[in-house]
Amino acid sequence: MLVAFSVWPNGGPGGDSVREAVAAAVSVVRASGLPNRTDSMFTTIEGEWDEVFDVIHRATDAVSAYGTRVDLVIKADIRPGHNNELTGKLERLEQAIADRNETPGRV
Repeated sequence: MLVAFSVWPNGGPGGDSVREAVAAAVSVVRASGLPNRTDSMFTTIEGEWDEVFDVIHRATDAVSAYGTRVDLVIKADIRPGHNNELTGKLERLEQAIADRNETPGRV
């Protein structure tokens, strides 16, 4: 499964910046050893249900030190029997874009 999540502190002394809290969460993810990718809005993790949600739980705990509340958004793509989708989905998308660009006039 792929799980994209975003976690940040709410109600703490950090002001507008959540950089340190997010860094703590991403450090937990990277230390997990699971395939992952972080962009400007979400961190996506690939693995089995229990291991992925354990990492999200620990990342959320890491953020809780930075505020009195924690906000968490989760989106999951649960597709049994499929692996390496963190990169595989992007490779298929890039191929589809390349195929469209090779067909003149295709909208």
